[in-house]
Amino acid sequence: MENRHNVTEFVLLGLTQDSEGQKVLFVPFLLIYIVTIVGNLLIMVTIMASPSLGSPMYFFLAYLSFIDAIYSTVIAPKMIVDLLYEKTTISFQACMTQVFLDHLFAGAEVILLVVMAYDRYVAICKPLHYLIIMNRRVCVLMLLVAWTGGFLHSLVQFFFIYQLPFCGPNVIDNFLCDMYPLLKLACTNTSLIGISMIANGGAICTVIFFILLVSYAVILRSLKTHGLEEKRKAFYTCASHITVVILFFVPCIFLYARANSTFPIDKFMTVVLTFITPMLNPLIYTLRNKEIKNAMRKLWSKNLTFAGGTLYCLCRT
Repeated sequence: MENRHNVTEFVLLGLTQDSEGQKVLFVPFLLIYIVTIVGNLLIMVTIMASPSLGSPMYFFLAYLSFIDAIYSTVIAPKMIVDLLYEKTTISFQACMTQVFLDHLFAGAEVILLVVMAYDRYVAICKPLHYLIIMNRRVCVLMLLVAWTGGFLHSLVQFFFIYQLPFCGPNVIDNFLCDMYPLLKLACTNTSLIGISMIANGGAICTVIFFILLVSYAVILRSLKTHGLEEKRKAFYTCASHITVVILFFVPCIFLYARANSTFPIDKFMTVVLTFITPMLNPLIYTLRNKEIKNAMRKLWSKNLTFAGGTLYCLCRT
């Protein structure tokens, strides 16, 4: 792939150019990142260590938590550290790597959310065949499809950006490298590439978002034939999924389903997509899910009891 740029680094303007404001934002964003990592790791460990959470739904939820933790890590650490400096830069290669990884994990999450919607459809609408349809082989295959789809999406986006000539200026009015800010810096006409990016990103997100909303509407409508307890459990599960879908897809559609342009609100939407959504996902799933909360209590109370007993024995000796 021919490299036709003479820009070796980009200047990131960040969330604000006020140095005092940057330092004020450091602590809350650091806390958000810590909560994101701890929350998602807690879900992953709980699901992997709890035999009662062996259903396909929790298998996919564990991988969703993994993706959220890594996805946030691609963006958050550098952005948080940058808040301590007045001028921040990112090398060209690091910028391209960030673009690739950002869209890799975001693309994988899009497909995984579709898979989770299908899992809920089978569980609620075809409960007697659930374990047959959603067997371990099918679950692994669906997970591979999610990663493959995310990789192909990211590869296309990366190809569009990397082959553009960057001659200067090199200032990005954001806290990360992303598609449209980079398109504005390219010293060539990017109209057709912008349309291609919409087709590969925003249009796909928009179509999938409406398909997911319709699928959950079908699932909720099918609950008429279920008992009261089954209705309540299914409703809370679907409500959690729908909330996560809205939190992820609304910013995604706003940022990528439009012409090659940028708006001041883009920074806020990017914060929602890269910071807020990965942080809220574990909270949404645990607050409305009794099985996960019970498994967490059993697992961590058992570990605390074991740790307390070990400490007591050490003190006696």
